[in-house]
Amino acid sequence: MVSEKHVRVAAAVFICALISHSESIIGGREAAPHSRPYMASIQVPEGETMKHECGGFVVADQWVMTAVHCLPTGPNGRKVVLGVHSLSEPEETKQTFDILELHNHPAFIASNYDNDIALIKLDRPFNISEAVQVVPFLRAGGTNPGRDEEVDSAGWGSEDNLGSRPDKLKEVVMEMVSSARCRRSDYFGRKFTSNMMCAHKVCPDPCDQPHKKEDTCDGDSGGPLLYNGVAVGITSNGGKKCGQIKKPGIYTIISLYTEWIDSTMNPQPTEAE
Repeated sequence: MVSEKHVRVAAAVFICALISHSESIIGGREAAPHSRPYMASIQVPEGETMKHECGGFVVADQWVMTAVHCLPTGPNGRKVVLGVHSLSEPEETKQTFDILELHNHPAFIASNYDNDIALIKLDRPFNISEAVQVVPFLRAGGTNPGRDEEVDSAGWGSEDNLGSRPDKLKEVVMEMVSSARCRRSDYFGRKFTSNMMCAHKVCPDPCDQPHKKEDTCDGDSGGPLLYNGVAVGITSNGGKKCGQIKKPGIYTIISLYTEWIDSTMNPQPTEAE
């Protein structure tokens, strides 16, 4: 005979499984409209329309930071849209840009996404508004979040491993996972480098939250990982499936690239010039 306790646990697990497939970003929630005015949607042509492909974030006048693996072979007709909350609704806050320059980090390694950082120069300066603003990013010498510290991210990425995408911006609060754990062979092993950090959030067993696992997912790539309102990481990759316990999201550590960022956005003229 099945005990009442076993029935309750089974019911909790079943409800958790159902909800985890209906939540955003794997366990996130809809953001307040334009509460993250630095967010960018990088969109790719699909027939006569544009489709969200990756995230990005505004770091300076005319500059958006993202991940190399979002645009590995160049812009190819992609556009950057700022001031977005709903991808489909004709919001007056939206500003759409062509990509004037794309700078992928020259040391990017496709096999493990090491050095997954890129900078996009928009075809013109954006208009600052309540819906479009710069977010500060951590520079060399700054303090990155440590193990178990709270961080957050946002994006229009997949809500589950079936690839369903939200129309409105989602956000998720997570906790940092130690680099030592992410280097373990049962996590990422040698794929995880010193240029990366990892984060996720797991609810205890039995699941007493409306989700089992909170994480970024496909389509969130290029978006920011924030610590106390400062961008410290770039959403890069993780496991083949989102939301796996031993495959937290991996983020590129922005502060390690200060020199490259500065030289890219503010190149020094040569003597010939």
